[in-house]
Amino acid sequence: MSARYSILVVDDEPAFRLFVSTVLRDAGYEVRAAQNGAEALTLLGARHFHLVLTDLKMPDVSGIEILEAVRRDSPETPVILITAFGTIESAVEATRKGAADYLLKPLKDPEELRRVVGRALHERRLEDAVAAQDGREAAGDDAGIVGQSPALRRVLDLARSVAPSPTTVLITGESGTGKELIARAIHRWSPRADGPFVAVNCAALPDGLLESELFGHERGAFTGAVAQRRGRFELAHGGSLFLDEVGDMSPALQGKLLRVLETQEFERVGGTRTVRVDVRVIAATNADLGAAAAARRFREDLYYRLSVFPIQLPPLRQRPEDILPLADHFLGRLRRTLRKPVAGFTPEAQARLRAYAWPGNVRELVNVVERAVILAQGDRIGLGELSLLPVPGPPEGEEGELKVLEHAAILQALADTGGNRRLAARRLGIGLRTLQYRLKAYGTTGRRERAAGLPAAAGGRP
Repeated sequence: MSARYSILVVDDEPAFRLFVSTVLRDAGYEVRAAQNGAEALTLLGARHFHLVLTDLKMPDVSGIEILEAVRRDSPETPVILITAFGTIESAVEATRKGAADYLLKPLKDPEELRRVVGRALHERRLEDAVAAQDGREAAGDDAGIVGQSPALRRVLDLARSVAPSPTTVLITGESGTGKELIARAIHRWSPRADGPFVAVNCAALPDGLLESELFGHERGAFTGAVAQRRGRFELAHGGSLFLDEVGDMSPALQGKLLRVLETQEFERVGGTRTVRVDVRVIAATNADLGAAAAARRFREDLYYRLSVFPIQLPPLRQRPEDILPLADHFLGRLRRTLRKPVAGFTPEAQARLRAYAWPGNVRELVNVVERAVILAQGDRIGLGELSLLPVPGPPEGEEGELKVLEHAAILQALADTGGNRRLAARRLGIGLRTLQYRLKAYGTTGRRERAAGLPAAAGGRP
């Protein structure tokens, strides 16, 4: 095994740490050892490792905490947990959180250690090969983006035009339309293609955590900050940073983001040293930032700084020519993944796919095709395998079309917030009572929300 594979060994027992390090060095690996979790986090923040092997029970930072840090910052790096306290519960928790393997002390057989480490690295090499193949397939003119509709062609033309420049891009569109895919295409077509592409969902983290996630923190900056940690801006140095759902960022963080965009400088949380980076920012939102800026819910200066080059991504219902090509594309991928010989869709199923409004856009289409492949008994997917959310039919004409769009927006907001009506109402800019009235008017009952996979009582009674 080549020494190009670097392994971090973490254990607070000196004798065991020396034993593991010696076995792995003798096997040809490059090994760094940390005597506790805090030291391990410092090393992980400073360099990249191909594999981490850590004790589970340590006094300061546990192996589970190290596993979570690695999964967050370097999800492709396998982590093997070793402990003398081997229980079913700890093994289940470790694997649930993404551990590659789980070993028990004492490790008397060096061959077992070498075998487990070799297997984890072999699986990583296979994943790297698949990712490289996917990258080669996506490196064509359209960067792996499927569709031939005029609306999508216009978006791709805009993406190609702005890619060579360092200009900030704002991609807008409904949830599930593929905004991150367009952002990745811009990065791939840019001079920064060999640099990192780092993505952050601004809506997924509370304010304090998001600030640390973006800018990093110094040791001791807050409770639990046991080591210095680089933020996403530093990790994206020389590449592109994708800020998804940037409209959900708090006013305080908006000011800090504006400064970084203007100066490419910032300080880590709890730090005083200025960090300078070279990062191209691509932002995305499903909200109307212009209206939010006019209503003073979003900083106007930041809005203009982000929207130097806006790209509006149309919803799937406005590009029906792309529905069947996308469905066939996802079917091909899922057929290989799920190992089912499904050749295509029946004519009736194709007609239903094209006629559906797709309130969840491309993301919903992926889920529908995956479920259909699982349910399929023959070589064709028919109407019986298509699980599409029933939408009550409103009146004909312009008013009816508006109600369809309004209802789709409500369902999507509920899906995005896990069925929480209060959060959905806030995202839509309406009151909770108004949302409940609309749901009742459309006949969307608690039972139907549950059928759609949404918790009916979240944030209000069904």
